[in-house]
Amino acid sequence: MTQQQVRRQILPGVATTVFAYNGTVPGPTIRVPRNRPVIVRQINALPAKHPTRGYVPWTSTHLHGGASLPQFDGYASDISLPGQYKDYFYDNTETARTLWYHDHGVHHTAENVYMGLAGQYHVLDGRENALGLPRGRYDVPVMISDAAFAANGELLFDDNGENGVMGDVILVNGRPWPVLQVEPRKYRLRLHAASIARGFTLRLTRGAVMVVVATEGGLVPQAQPVERLRIGMAERYDVVVDFAPFAGEQVEMRNDGVDNSIDYDDTDKVMAFQVGSVVTDPTNNELPTVLNPGSPVMALREEEAVRTRHLEFHRQNGLWVINDHTWEDVVRSGYRKAIADPAPGDVEIWKFTTSGGWFHPMHMHLTDFKILDRDGKDPEPQELGAKETVYLAEGEEIRVIAEFGSVLGTNPDQSEIRRSGRYMIHCHNVSHEDHDMMTQFWVGGEGAGPDPITTAPPKPLPAPPVPPIT
Repeated sequence: MTQQQVRRQILPGVATTVFAYNGTVPGPTIRVPRNRPVIVRQINALPAKHPTRGYVPWTSTHLHGGASLPQFDGYASDISLPGQYKDYFYDNTETARTLWYHDHGVHHTAENVYMGLAGQYHVLDGRENALGLPRGRYDVPVMISDAAFAANGELLFDDNGENGVMGDVILVNGRPWPVLQVEPRKYRLRLHAASIARGFTLRLTRGAVMVVVATEGGLVPQAQPVERLRIGMAERYDVVVDFAPFAGEQVEMRNDGVDNSIDYDDTDKVMAFQVGSVVTDPTNNELPTVLNPGSPVMALREEEAVRTRHLEFHRQNGLWVINDHTWEDVVRSGYRKAIADPAPGDVEIWKFTTSGGWFHPMHMHLTDFKILDRDGKDPEPQELGAKETVYLAEGEEIRVIAEFGSVLGTNPDQSEIRRSGRYMIHCHNVSHEDHDMMTQFWVGGEGAGPDPITTAPPKPLPAPPVPPIT
């Protein structure tokens, strides 16, 4: 895949400069059968400087939600400069789920993702197919973001004092307020807040109901119908919507907003579904109630935890920090400093709190977790599945439980696949992440696992062939 600067029409009649994977924004959707290894070559063919911000657009590609080896996880300081490439290896041992890939380059994640460096990645397996859920053309990625544009069509980047960019145009799969033609049957919508700072509260008009069938960690134990769905940056919820009752009508997806997002005239609108009158394919039109009763993450119990850790997300001396940790602290320590050091196989409870009047979608690399409670109350209905990003609201306390370095599968020799090494934890308001609400934990303790920077460094692109002498 080539990361390149191109001009594309997003708003009618004007061209916009974007950063694209293989020329498209969002990048191509990658669909992979479970347990099929894949190598994705990421070529940084971006210009030497960002066209308006002036920084060097180095990149580091993160497969968000994947249990990747440290050197292929998109570690923020494992950067590829323009003119370099890196091969990322993914074994895809995770259960079927909606992942996404995006740039994670240190200090410039917000600009690079805002410019377009993001796309969905689906791990598929036969167990899901056997359930009869909608698939094929009835399984639709829905990447929701926002942007602000100058009169000439170019993107405007104003992060409001490092609080985050708030655009006045809502984009779905890179298009403003689109209308999707659907048949009067069930669809699977892979809802994904791909924004860099805006959260959403989604609902459908005409009384249509969204039924949550999967979270970031794959299928939920039981389908969960919801009328409204709050989703923070980087969260994904797969929902099934039955359009059969609305033949010949239009159903809109609306946004009721969240605290600390700036609303504009039309940011309450997301997209619409124009429902036809004919079903061309009645297969894979099921919605079982029981989907994944054997989820090992959702089976974790508090009494299994060997320790509890407390992480506070707040602002200090102009920086966004976690327990006073910043990524710059990690860098100054020679990448040794870590906020936690669980052993492989340890079950831990992590308590997240926030102060300072802002919300933080907290993302933990490597592992899925189960939400135990929010301020002592049960999690929201859509959260009753395995997660790796959680909406931490203003002044809230959330407890999650996770097994670190858990068994991902088996090698051909039947040995267990476990991960150890350094992994990041950060806020997914990516302006907060860039300034500097990101730190790391070290599964296995200091020295464990492959080094994410030196083990598989990027390589220079081959020199172009010398033209023949004429």
